[in-house]
Amino acid sequence: MTHCCHLIGAPVQTGASQPGCLMGPAAFRTAGLPETLRQLGWDVVDRGNVTLPETAAIDHANGAVHNLAEMVGWTRVLSQAAYDVMTASDMPIFMGGDHSMAAGTVSGVSRYAAEQNRPLFVLWLDAHPDLHTLDSTGSGNLHGTPVAYFTGQSGFDMFPPLAAPVDPGNICMMGIRSVDPAEHARIKELGITVHDMRTLDERGVAAPLSEFLARVAAANGLLHVSLDVDFLDPAIAPAVGTTVPGGATFREAHLIMEMLHDSGLVGSLDLVELNPFLDERGRTALLMTDLTASLFGRRVLDRMTRSFA
Repeated sequence: MTHCCHLIGAPVQTGASQPGCLMGPAAFRTAGLPETLRQLGWDVVDRGNVTLPETAAIDHANGAVHNLAEMVGWTRVLSQAAYDVMTASDMPIFMGGDHSMAAGTVSGVSRYAAEQNRPLFVLWLDAHPDLHTLDSTGSGNLHGTPVAYFTGQSGFDMFPPLAAPVDPGNICMMGIRSVDPAEHARIKELGITVHDMRTLDERGVAAPLSEFLARVAAANGLLHVSLDVDFLDPAIAPAVGTTVPGGATFREAHLIMEMLHDSGLVGSLDLVELNPFLDERGRTALLMTDLTASLFGRRVLDRMTRSFA
């Protein structure tokens, strides 16, 4: 039986501080993501890029906040696009785009999961928890807010109402290593499971991930994976505007993807924060494509020898 994967481009860059993420979807296509998945036996449909309708400016009491109208607009169209594609695809991939896009993709997937009477679980692979509200963000960069939005925190009144907020207890964050005080307090308050890089140094990635996947399976949950380039160490993935040293290694990241494939629990995937303008000869786009291939079934013994130089 052939499985179907739909690709949706989300050329969002208004949530980030540096321009360039709008080129992310094109970079994934150029890196051969559709062809790679087809070689693994998937039926791949590229639905093109979601577009942002015209938006009127929205003011906010926090003067640091910028591009608010654009994020609200992207959240609305991406939430609907994510909901629609979940009904048509075995595993859609949302190609970003900065991480503010997850406000839309996750909320749309959560709406679909609720209609299937299944809880949505989220594996957040990122250096940052992205748990700021519009009131608490100091930078005003809204790629730091999507988790607060889709878990139903206060202060997002101008955003689309959530059909099914994600239970914070169903979120597992791995690779975290840059947390602001307001986010730290919110993590404790909400009870989100966080495995920071010290935890992964001490325990490895397999044990924490296995524990989380067991919870998803026991609940008959649907799992959404949100993979940020800055989850990876910048030495192997330089194409991101928010580099934080000490990220996941090549093998740690591949092991996570291989275990996710083995679990059979993943229903949707975000690939975010790829900024091709900051890349080195496409190496980050190629690595993210290779990681996606591991999630979709490529195994270590199937890998051809090639240079990433």
